[in-house]
Amino acid sequence: QVQLVESGGGLVQPGGSLRLSCVASESGFSIDAMGWYRQAPGKERELVAVKKRWGSAVYADSVKDRFTISRDNPRNTAYLQMTSLKPEDTAVYYCDAEVRGVHYGGKGTLVTVSS
Repeated sequence: QVQLVESGGGLVQPGGSLRLSCVASESGFSIDAMGWYRQAPGKERELVAVKKRWGSAVYADSVKDRFTISRDNPRNTAYLQMTSLKPEDTAVYYCDAEVRGVHYGGKGTLVTVSS
């Protein structure tokens, strides 16, 4: 069982930036992929970004060129750097980790983009 703890959410004005963190209870070197999903009020959960252990990242079209996912394997941590935030980025952001085909999720952190 892999436990994930997200942090870094909050209230930010449009155009602002935030960095989300996700710390895993499993060694980062054994996690095949780490990613971020989000769920806005009244909408389905959607993939934001995912990064394999050693590979490149994949982003949703809506966040390309604004968000960057990174991993610090020795610290068992994944980050989501978000810039040029828009009101439509408002959502609960969830961390996801895939280990040998099994997905684990965190409890989420709320990001609110509003003036």
